[in-house]
Amino acid sequence: MLKKILIGLAALLVVLGTLAWFNKPSIILFLVAHSGGTDVAPNQEIAWSPGPEDPQTNRADGPPNIIFIVADDLGINDISTFGGGVAGGLVPTPNIDRLAARGAIFNQAYAGTGTCAPSRAMLMTGRYPTRTGFEFTPTPGGMGGIVSMIGNDMHTGLPPILWNKQADEGGVPFDQQGLPGEEVTVAELLKQAGYHTVHIGKWHLGRSEESRPTAQGFDESLLMASGLYLPGDDPDVVNAKLDFDPIDKFLWARMQYAASFNNSDWFEPGGYLTDYWTDEASKVIEANRNRPFFLYLAHWGVHTPLQATREDYEAVGDIQPERLRVYAAMVRALDRSVGRIMDKLEEEGLADNTVIVFTSDNGGAGYIGLPEVNAPYRGWKITLFEGGIRVPMFVSWPGNIPSGAIIDTPVAHVDVMPTLAAIAGALLPAGLEIDGENILPEATGTGHIARADDAIFWSSGYYRVVRAGDWKLQVNGRQKKSWLFNLAEDPTEQENLADQLPDKVAELQSLIDAHWADAREPLYPYTIESPIMVDKTAADNFEPGDEYIYWPN
Repeated sequence: MLKKILIGLAALLVVLGTLAWFNKPSIILFLVAHSGGTDVAPNQEIAWSPGPEDPQTNRADGPPNIIFIVADDLGINDISTFGGGVAGGLVPTPNIDRLAARGAIFNQAYAGTGTCAPSRAMLMTGRYPTRTGFEFTPTPGGMGGIVSMIGNDMHTGLPPILWNKQADEGGVPFDQQGLPGEEVTVAELLKQAGYHTVHIGKWHLGRSEESRPTAQGFDESLLMASGLYLPGDDPDVVNAKLDFDPIDKFLWARMQYAASFNNSDWFEPGGYLTDYWTDEASKVIEANRNRPFFLYLAHWGVHTPLQATREDYEAVGDIQPERLRVYAAMVRALDRSVGRIMDKLEEEGLADNTVIVFTSDNGGAGYIGLPEVNAPYRGWKITLFEGGIRVPMFVSWPGNIPSGAIIDTPVAHVDVMPTLAAIAGALLPAGLEIDGENILPEATGTGHIARADDAIFWSSGYYRVVRAGDWKLQVNGRQKKSWLFNLAEDPTEQENLADQLPDKVAELQSLIDAHWADAREPLYPYTIESPIMVDKTAADNFEPGDEYIYWPN
């Protein structure tokens, strides 16, 4: 028997060795998928902390509740408010439109950066990475090497993905990558001001004792522990895998269907994630109807992996390609969530004394292979062209913000924290520099932002950008290339004026230099540098002359 086992093991090793030689990415993904995951218990009922049975004050006259809804990777053209809508308008967003029409629409709203986690750090703190050091997305050890190997094996025509092996294998451990404990979040400010604070969904700012939501000001946290919307073999799910995206391959190999409550062990969520987060958010609203609350509802939708419920998939109709149909169904679920939150507030009699802010963490992703998500803007998530950082931002506060207000003043994610603090009557932390501005006067029509040099900054390592007034300068240190655009005349960044206007480049470069002069070092180094096409999706092949940028993370 032992001899047979040894012969079998030897044969298996030969097969695996052959696969590894001829198809290294496949064997690596096989090993990733079978390297063991975290145990996930059955779904458990969440015991949300109940507020008082009777109102503590006259809630109509007291501080407003605040609900902050953040979508993930939602393209600005995915929302019909801006004249678009998925699949050429076949799948509108009536509930998000209803929210937008009820308050202020910021026509020039910007993400903190072109990727998830650093944007979320700016939303929470109101501070740039130059102050916090939170410049790169936390990345598991080894992921950079795997993604670079898979991506470079695809032969897309792009320059190679570069792997920072030393940082990936010997840098700061993944479980220590997160928002430092000394940072002050909007949740901490609102909690000090008497709010009950709740987080639901994605966090992405670390899971250590100093970084997790319950250490950063949230009384309660229902965390997305991993990233499947439903198990891949669930009879109610429709999956769309992206063979042209190396990160999608990694996610499918590694992700699980799991949640965690207040740092508990993992358990299965109670349904499709977008709907489950909304179910639980509705319970939070009901539990806290008699005290002021802050609810941070951080959706995973519409981030990959692309998964929709069969009901939503059937409802959107026969849209092609298949990945667009699944994506459209995911947008439909997100829109339904916003409508359900608004309806629940009405049901509880809280709608008139609740502020709702809606945004996305960055622009739509080019790696899903859908060219219209950010139209008419160039670029995607993982670039700092307008398509990567233009995001929806709506603020609704009945009786305080006029319905249908249209604001053209540029605003950014760093402005959210001081704005919510002002709405709640919370004091900003003494002795701590806040980069954002209170945009409430813009929304109410009572004043305007006075931003230093009229400048907003973005960065990822050596890729640095400033918008000052209507001028925008992008500088990529690796490529030694600059792009200068006049957004008033060229809002979609078609004509690079850098060679024609060297004096304007120098003027804006001086702002960049001053901004980074005393910058804090990143908390951990980037592990990978990715070439990202500006005008094509990842489903397309790169050809000589195509515009691209290098992005370090």
